[in-house]
Amino acid sequence: MKNRRWNQFFPLVAIPVGFALSFGSTATSAAPQSEAKPSDESLRQAVRQPISIDGFYDAIKHWNDRTGESNVQYYALHEIEQIADNLLLYQRDSGGWPTNKHPLRVVAPEERAKALADKHLPDASFDNRNIYPQIEYLSEVYKQTGNPRYRDAALKGLRYTLDRQYPNGGWAHSPDRSERAYYRHITMADEVMPGVLTFLRKVAQGRAPFDYIDTNMQQRAATAVAKGDALLLQLQVKIDGVPTGWAGQYHEDSLQPAQGRAYELPGILAWETVPVLEYLMAIENPSAEVIAAVHGGARWLESVKLEGFRIERVEARDQRFDYHAADYDLVIVKDERAKPIWARFYDLESSKPFLANRDGRRVSQLSEVDLERRTGYSWYGYWPENFLSAEYPAWKQRISK
Repeated sequence: MKNRRWNQFFPLVAIPVGFALSFGSTATSAAPQSEAKPSDESLRQAVRQPISIDGFYDAIKHWNDRTGESNVQYYALHEIEQIADNLLLYQRDSGGWPTNKHPLRVVAPEERAKALADKHLPDASFDNRNIYPQIEYLSEVYKQTGNPRYRDAALKGLRYTLDRQYPNGGWAHSPDRSERAYYRHITMADEVMPGVLTFLRKVAQGRAPFDYIDTNMQQRAATAVAKGDALLLQLQVKIDGVPTGWAGQYHEDSLQPAQGRAYELPGILAWETVPVLEYLMAIENPSAEVIAAVHGGARWLESVKLEGFRIERVEARDQRFDYHAADYDLVIVKDERAKPIWARFYDLESSKPFLANRDGRRVSQLSEVDLERRTGYSWYGYWPENFLSAEYPAWKQRISK
């Protein structure tokens, strides 16, 4: 799932100069290089193996979109302890992390002081694929360095994750926040449920880099996974008894599809359904219920694909909004040769596609969405394409053996 997110979901994002995306090679820091003889510390750092930052893609993208900052220094990928220290800096006292903190930035003293002062805040969130990437990165650093600070921080994050699971098996968008209703909702969007469950399944199985975790915590993780798996099956939306996909969020008590942000109306979501299905397909010995859920979700995705048009990016006046900047617009172009595309939102009763604005107004055409939301949100995409053409057929072949 992670590799797909870099090259499919956000293909137009510019990555700042100062760190590389090639995890097999050493990146170059933006800091000036000294001509002095290398110190013992620099020699020690040189042997560190770069660790993938793939899990932090959302955080980096949202940070850059929000700040638009330039001329910032970044740590090279082999400077794993400095990156891990950034993660420790932003970890809250609860054990979780707030979203959208760029882990590779060289943090200025005043920013560091504010981060330390904010450690008590209850703003940790699983949104934007958050918390479990930090735990995995810190575990990798601990395995390389043996430094117990990184182990302890990772375990604190793991305990936070386990403690915040609802009794019904779900995880909220932002477990400790209540100022907005959707913070408390059980969330599929941004891979909250499938992402957390994928992480905990690795912990329960003692897979690297989590093979240092004791059997008691592994058992806690296994129990959490079993409850989460059962809830995923329960939450699959059915229309006239036929299984379809999953909603982006569900009310934590009623378990009914719920609204997220104002423009995220209750619906069946194609993008969010794909990671749930991928997670279920990754179960080694799936039950009959899991197999039926995957087949149902795949059939629904195939049935709601849209044809005869493509989304084209056209030049427009450069504008900066609160959460992103855009010098383009998106328009629908009729094209009978265009490959199938999917809407993100589909009606809970009819499976017809729909869109919405920040004021909550539901619309049926991309042109009816305000420019800020038209360019700042993914209303259409090819998310199920690889799933239907490659992943699902391979899975069917595997389980038939």
